[in-house]
Amino acid sequence: MVTITDIAKRAGVAKSTVSRYLNGGSVSAKTREKIDKIVEETGYTPNSFARSLKAKKTNMLGVIIPRLDSASSNEILTGIDRIAHKRGYQLIITNADQQEKREIKNLQALANQKVEGIIFLAQGISPGHLETIRSLPLPVLVLGQKAEEIHCIVHDDEGAGRKIGEYALSLGHRRFLFAGVSETDQAVGQERKNGFLSAVQNVQNCSVKFIEVAFSKEKVYQSALSFLPGMTETFVVCATDNIALAVLKAAKELGLSVPEDFSLSGFGGYEATSFVSPSITTINYPFRKLGELAVGELEQLIKEKEVAVEMVLSNELAIKNSTSPLNKT
Repeated sequence: MVTITDIAKRAGVAKSTVSRYLNGGSVSAKTREKIDKIVEETGYTPNSFARSLKAKKTNMLGVIIPRLDSASSNEILTGIDRIAHKRGYQLIITNADQQEKREIKNLQALANQKVEGIIFLAQGISPGHLETIRSLPLPVLVLGQKAEEIHCIVHDDEGAGRKIGEYALSLGHRRFLFAGVSETDQAVGQERKNGFLSAVQNVQNCSVKFIEVAFSKEKVYQSALSFLPGMTETFVVCATDNIALAVLKAAKELGLSVPEDFSLSGFGGYEATSFVSPSITTINYPFRKLGELAVGELEQLIKEKEVAVEMVLSNELAIKNSTSPLNKT
């Protein structure tokens, strides 16, 4: 299936230029002639909702969030809202409830509502996502996941995993349990784990046990009630702070002490990690900054400015009370 991205590549112009052409906007005679020829050769026909889009400013931005109970999404939205309001944009926010079909429908629905661009907080990018995004005659900025030839802002998840691994090794730990999520989530499910492994896998006498859990704190809590008893690992690495919070709750109910019986860490830097006892060692992610940057980057795409296809944000280790040296008494 030929998309406007394919047309733009063959013509050597921006996707937005093809969009203007399709909607009768201002395009130079030379460019119009070039695109005319490519459209004729490929037999390209824009879909119905793309035809309905008009090349005019609406001051509306679309945002797709993965779920309503996400602390990180709420922080990102706070950053998006602050800058969008400052720059005169209205937001249309949709929830996908971690369902790919809903994400794709939301992309199409937002385009139909004539938003100027879309910020997509993605749990993963599938071929279906890519096909839909490439078919839209408006810019889409993906947050949190990498996607080929799609503009994105991501966290250094592999670097975060390495930081936790190196820190745990420095405390003398050599037996680890990694509570991760499905690898369909590239950033949380793959890159954080891979970063951790890169730090510990070549160290003598190191062992890592992997357990796949859900994002839901309740489901993790129930799982932890099963895997914590009899555990021989001395350091539990959790792929998110919510997973770490659920493991901590289960440990307390089982009569286990953190960090005396095992050290515990998460990823995210959620506020809640500082309001439990012990406070949880984590990696602080700049979620609000991500949201703020997203509006600026999307605005540049809307204005057809040159923007880096991928921006990577750094993070920092926050050492708290849930971790301690292996031989600490």
